Amino acid sequence: MENQGLPRVLVFVLVGVLVLFLFGSQMYTVIQPGERGVMYYSLGDGVEPNKTYGEGIQFFLPWNKMIVYNVKKQTLSQKVAGKDINEVQCALDMNVIYHPYPEKIGYLEREIGSSYSSGIIKPKLKDIALSVINKYTYDDIISSKKDVVKDEIQKMMKDSLSDYHIDINEILINDIIISPEIERAIQEKVEAEQLALKQKYVIEKEEQEKVRKRIEAEGIADFQDIVNQTITPELLRWKGVEATEKLASSPNAKVIVIGNGDGDLPIILGGDN
Repeated sequence: MENQGLPRVLVFVLVGVLVLFLFGSQMYTVIQPGERGVMYYSLGDGVEPNKTYGEGIQFFLPWNKMIVYNVKKQTLSQKVAGKDINEVQCALDMNVIYHPYPEKIGYLEREIGSSYSSGIIKPKLKDIALSVINKYTYDDIISSKKDVVKDEIQKMMKDSLSDYHIDINEILINDIIISPEIERAIQEKVEAEQLALKQKYVIEKEEQEKVRKRIEAEGIADFQDIVNQTITPELLRWKGVEATEKLASSPNAKVIVIGNGDGDLPIILGGDN
């Protein structure tokens, strides 16, 4: 009886070796760090959305299939060209940082598939970015409203794609592209503003100098008025008397010339001893 069982064992071994030889690579998958797997049952109900498989070697029957997703943060670059509120052409060069929800990749596979970045993220980003660009002027977008535009696109993308089991981590605006005509107009506007500021500075400086000279002239005029009011003919005559007395008291020889009027003072001419 024991000898009769031996061939059966050999048959099973041979069958097992044959199956491994033919289907070995189709019976397991190595899931790397940052990846998750979802099983597709070809003889069953297809994708099993509620169950995912983590890192390591995962074995399965050869007629089934393990679908592996990268669940790490990924970056998608895209340029969206549209028109602002005034119909001026304006484009945004953006990066989208995203990742699928690891526990939801079964639903993602069933509803969209592994090409979800081109199938859903790109179209959504285009539609949302165009709607936001159309709410502002290009001048707002390139200056004061740049962060507002970014935050608005990011929030709308996050809200929209969560229904598709995708998490939007961040939207980055790398560049805002406008037409060469608009660039020249902006440059001319900046140059005109700088010139206006320079002219304003020159005018203000001249006005300050004008005020300074006016104050200086008023001071001189006030001084002259004070002097004119203080120096009277009597004061001048008294000062002349004092000067005459000083000259007369000096030891040098003098020639005295008497004035020809009542108010004239004598002229004393000094001479050598």
